[in-house]
Amino acid sequence: MSQKGNIFNVQRFTIHDGPGMRTELFLKGCPLRCLWCSNPESQNAFIEPGVYRKKCISHKKCGVCESACPEEGVLNFYRGKLVSIDRSRCTNCMECEKVCPSEAVKQWGKWMTVEECMQIIRKDKGYYDRSGGGVTVSGGEPLLQSDFVAELFEACHAEGIHTCCESTFCMDWKEIQKVLPHTDLLISDIKHMDSKIHKKYTGVPNTKILKNLKRLAKEGYEMVLRIPVIPQVNDDMDNIKATADFILEELGEKVRTLQLLSFMRLGVEKYESLGMPYGMEDIKVNRRSFQKHVGEIAEYFNSRGIHCVVGTKEKE
Repeated sequence: MSQKGNIFNVQRFTIHDGPGMRTELFLKGCPLRCLWCSNPESQNAFIEPGVYRKKCISHKKCGVCESACPEEGVLNFYRGKLVSIDRSRCTNCMECEKVCPSEAVKQWGKWMTVEECMQIIRKDKGYYDRSGGGVTVSGGEPLLQSDFVAELFEACHAEGIHTCCESTFCMDWKEIQKVLPHTDLLISDIKHMDSKIHKKYTGVPNTKILKNLKRLAKEGYEMVLRIPVIPQVNDDMDNIKATADFILEELGEKVRTLQLLSFMRLGVEKYESLGMPYGMEDIKVNRRSFQKHVGEIAEYFNSRGIHCVVGTKEKE
C-alpha cells in the first residue's frame, strides 16, 4: 500500500534547495519552533486553516463559511469580515475552506500518496536530466514522515531521479536511516553551537542535531550545511568560530558547501493568518550593513578552508 504524506506545498522549477532545477515538496510538522521561521504553516503536523481577511467578501454579502462550520461561534468576524478562528475549538474539518468563494480561508496541508506525487514529479523529468536537478523534500521536518519520504525517494531512484533531503536532523537515528539508502544529498542547518542558546530560540537543544550530523559524516554522507544568520542571535564571532571548529573537526570533507542565509522578515502574513505571534517583530536591521557583515562571516569561513557562499547557490 502506498504511503501518504501531509504536504502543504509543492514547488516546481526551484533552484534553491539542491543542484539543478528541482521539484520541492514541503511536508507538515516540525519539532523546532525557530523564532525566525518563514513557514509557520509547516510547524503543526495536522491540516489546518489560514485566514486571509483581505480576501473576505464580507459576512453580509456571503457568510457561507459560518453556515458550513459545524461548531457555532468558532469563526470570528470584525466589521463584517472574517478575521480569525478560535483554534481551541476548531476541529480543522476545513468545511469553511471548501465553501469559501474568495479563498479567504486557505487549507494548509493535503494528504498525497507517493504515486500522486510522482505524477507531478514526472512532468519535469526532462528539466532534471538537462540541469542535473531532481526532487527535494523539505518542511517543516520531512523525517517526521520518514516512511513516506523513503518510499518516495525509492520511487524517484527507480526512475533515475536525483533526491535531496533537507532536514533539521533533530530526529531519532532510526527515522533518518530509513531514507538514506535512496538519498543522494543532505541539507541541514547549524543554527547555534551553544545548546542553551539554541533551545532559547528554537525550542530544542542542539545535542541530537550535532550528534546526527557527526554520524552522517562518519558514515560518508555528503551534505550541504546552512547557517541562517540571525542578528543578535548567532552572528557573533565566538559562535562563528565555534561553528567553523565543529565543521573542520567533526564533519571534515563531507560538507561540500556552507551557505549563509541572511535574516529577512518573511512569512509575517502567514503568522497573522494562523493567529500566531511573529517572534522577530522587534529585530530591526540595516540591510546594507547587515549584508556586509554576512559577507565578512563568509570570508572568515573561507579563510578557514571551508567553502562558504552567501545564499543558496553552491558556487559564486
